[in-house]
Amino acid sequence: MAGSGELLAILDDEDRRALDEIGTTRRASRGDVILFQGQVADKVVVVLRGRVKIVTSTFRGDKTLLSFRGPGALMGEQALVDGTPRSATVEAVEPVEYLVVSASAFKAFLEHRPRVAFALLKALSLRLRDADRRLAQFAAADTLGRVSARLVELCEEHGEPGENGAVTITLPLTQEELASWTGASLESTAKALRTMRDLGWIATARRTIAVHDLEAMRARSA
Repeated sequence: MAGSGELLAILDDEDRRALDEIGTTRRASRGDVILFQGQVADKVVVVLRGRVKIVTSTFRGDKTLLSFRGPGALMGEQALVDGTPRSATVEAVEPVEYLVVSASAFKAFLEHRPRVAFALLKALSLRLRDADRRLAQFAAADTLGRVSARLVELCEEHGEPGENGAVTITLPLTQEELASWTGASLESTAKALRTMRDLGWIATARRTIAVHDLEAMRARSA
């Protein structure tokens, strides 16, 4: 289901049919790159099923995880708006079905649907405000607070209800990716996860994290 700030959530049935008519549906397997950093903005992509991660690379080749996105997400629109090459790579973390729309067709789609264009502008503004809030939050937090904040975010956006009130994060997130996402070292990130396990906040298994005390983690990240 599309999140409230995602493209598909703000389209009515007529808008959705019109978008489907100008796009091409494609599929990607886990690990496939859907959009490449540095590409010319010649298209946008809408995730229909599955989830992707957004990563950016430095000139030295170091990769930093920026976020995960799920069904309903529009990607590639910022490069389309400002006319610059793409600033990040989009990679499937599980089987993904997505819609590809050419830049010219998507611009025409928005020109004929000002309500949708305004709603997208609002969604972008909210995303920027949220990014600013998270940056301020991270600047004042230690590694435990940063890791808690990221796991809370994953619970809210990608969590699945589990037993006894737990929330399970099923995204295939490695400790290395979590460390890059929090801006902390791998060692300090692993230490934070051990602390959270010792406190009973989380339980980890292969490729999954079960969060048992979301409120404690939310309070720690604030």
